Amino acid sequence: QVQLVEAGGGLVQAGGSLRLSCAASGIIFRFNDMGWYRQAPGKQRELVATISSGGVTNYADSVKGRFTISRDNVKNLVYLQMNSLKPEDTAVYYCSDLFNSWGQGTQVTVSS
Repeated sequence: QVQLVEAGGGLVQAGGSLRLSCAASGIIFRFNDMGWYRQAPGKQRELVATISSGGVTNYADSVKGRFTISRDNVKNLVYLQMNSLKPEDTAVYYCSDLFNSWGQGTQVTVSS
């Protein structure tokens, strides 16, 4: 079955950076579109960024220009580089195959 395992979350000050990674197994990774979602306390899960199998990217307006999604089809990894972090970016971040599989999530906390 599909397994997605996130890593790289943590506590960072506003203006700082973090890079999340997601290791995928159980899928033919290079054929899958992939994405990152996040869910803040008391809020609905929202789509942050997606990357197609061909490398086309899309971003939520709230992160455009600050976050970058990328993928490594050899290592079956998808990344989310997060720069200029803001307190409102605090959430649990989830990797997804944009179909029906999710990772366990990784906590990102941005202090002001």
